[in-house]
Amino acid sequence: MRKSSAKEPVCRKTIGFMIKTAWQKKPSLFLLYFIRLICEFVQKMQVVILPKFLIDELMLIIGGAELSAHINNIILYAALIVITSFVTQVTLHICFHVKSFINEWFNRYFEEDIAGRCMNMDFEHTENPEVLDRLNKAKEGMSWYSGGVVGILDSLYDIIINVTVLLGVSFVIIITCPLLFPVQLISLALITWLNGRNNRLEVESFKALAKSNRVFGYVFYQLSDFSLGKEIRLYDSADMMCRKAKYFSEKQINVWRDRANKQNKNDWAMNVINALRDGLSYFYIGYLAITGAISIGDFSMSVAAASSLYWGLYGVVSGVQNIIKRCNYAYEYLKFTAYPNAMTKGDKNIGGNNHTIEFKNVSFKYPRSDKYVLRNINIRITQGEHLSVVGLNGAGKTTFIKLLCRLYDVTDGEILIDGVNIKDYSDEEYRKLFAVVFQDFKLFAFSLRENIALNVPADDEKIEKVLKLSGFYDDAQKLEQGLDTMLFKSFDEKGTELSGGQQQKTAISRALYKDAPIVILDEPTAALDPIAEYDIYRSFDSLVGGKTAIYISHRLSSCKFCDKIAVFADDTIKEYGTHDELVGLKNGIYSEMFATQAQYYNDCAS
Repeated sequence: MRKSSAKEPVCRKTIGFMIKTAWQKKPSLFLLYFIRLICEFVQKMQVVILPKFLIDELMLIIGGAELSAHINNIILYAALIVITSFVTQVTLHICFHVKSFINEWFNRYFEEDIAGRCMNMDFEHTENPEVLDRLNKAKEGMSWYSGGVVGILDSLYDIIINVTVLLGVSFVIIITCPLLFPVQLISLALITWLNGRNNRLEVESFKALAKSNRVFGYVFYQLSDFSLGKEIRLYDSADMMCRKAKYFSEKQINVWRDRANKQNKNDWAMNVINALRDGLSYFYIGYLAITGAISIGDFSMSVAAASSLYWGLYGVVSGVQNIIKRCNYAYEYLKFTAYPNAMTKGDKNIGGNNHTIEFKNVSFKYPRSDKYVLRNINIRITQGEHLSVVGLNGAGKTTFIKLLCRLYDVTDGEILIDGVNIKDYSDEEYRKLFAVVFQDFKLFAFSLRENIALNVPADDEKIEKVLKLSGFYDDAQKLEQGLDTMLFKSFDEKGTELSGGQQQKTAISRALYKDAPIVILDEPTAALDPIAEYDIYRSFDSLVGGKTAIYISHRLSSCKFCDKIAVFADDTIKEYGTHDELVGLKNGIYSEMFATQAQYYNDCAS
């Protein structure tokens, strides 16, 4: 009872959600189900009833009755059978055709909905394996496992139509052969139990496949991703990728094989029970016909009614089991949509253009980790200040930026903008403060214009201005379709493949185009040649103007262009000051790093 009660809210919530969604988005779907109900009920009942009258008329003629007295009835019954079959079949065909379009619309609707939720969820969730597994379950559970809105409403409809047919055939059986009820009910109880076991096996295998499906999909996506062609070929990694694909493919096959082996035993048992049920039913009805208790027409009607009774009962019970199974799959979508936010959101607006940033005793460790990445960070960045952030790999520089952009919340301490904790600001308003070029920036298979403007209305004059600032203007002018040139060849065979440096300049252009008061550049010149890098440094003041700028770089010569330098080491800020101050520190981290790089360039020059 406890297990059953746990499933009832799942089904109730899921069915309620599906009905509400269908009514709001596509109410015509319910009209289709109503028309289908009428047609299928007429179809099923005419198969049971009309042949009885036709057979009885034919038996009278065989028994010696005048043909002329019964020919009109024979034609009438035959015509009714043909006409009802034709009309209901045509109507049902139209209903199924329209329903298929509605089903496809809902598939696209939920795909877009899930994609939208992924783009708007807290960034922390995008790096959480639990959330990614739940996302995969939501996608698969709302699509081909459950059938989505139409799949679940179809299951609900199956129960309704079978109940309706049961009411009709039960009346026939009560009159002609009432002992069929216990035979059908006993066999149904056994079939239901075995079918329930099969359904549980399916749900268990679905849950077991959730993670391997995600990894399997990832590996096969990488195999077909042309942008990875150079790495796969030059590092001869095709065999390794194929081995991984084969491993996860076999892992899935093993789950399916185990499920099939267990289900086969249940299927064999169901076949035996069905054979015994049919044998007993035909023996009983045949006995009634031979002894004269029923006519040959009644025999035909009773056989059809017995079959309809069993499959009606089976349809109701299996329909309930099926809708429970489908609801359990689809409920993964509801669980995903109800997943709690990682961060609390404020509602304060951010006024003015002058902003002061302050980290007060900030410490941070990533979720699901006990190790602190940053400890006791204290720093104040005033309006218009240019701060360079340096340190060895893994020192926490990018994490510092993620915290400032509120991709993660601090574990201890607080970050203030204009003296207000950033948690109190509206998320949308807060994001407007920053234009960021991350080290692992991404461009999209859209036009150059769209990659720069993104969600901001495109202004070609402004785009050309930022292209000049980033040093990409001359190259952009050479593109065949200018700003309309598609990047990459994913959707356009004429799309262009930009070099690493050109992509980085495009990303810098995007950040400048946003015209946010705080500019953050994480290794912005890593893919640039020395001349382009020098041009970026030389025009650094022009790039950021009077904006606040935070600049992360391993090339310490760039730090000369910044007002202050923060040196990250041992999970905290070890040194802080101007370039001249830090270079002058005896045995200082920055001075040692700077001397090492200077020596390297001198050695290369000599």
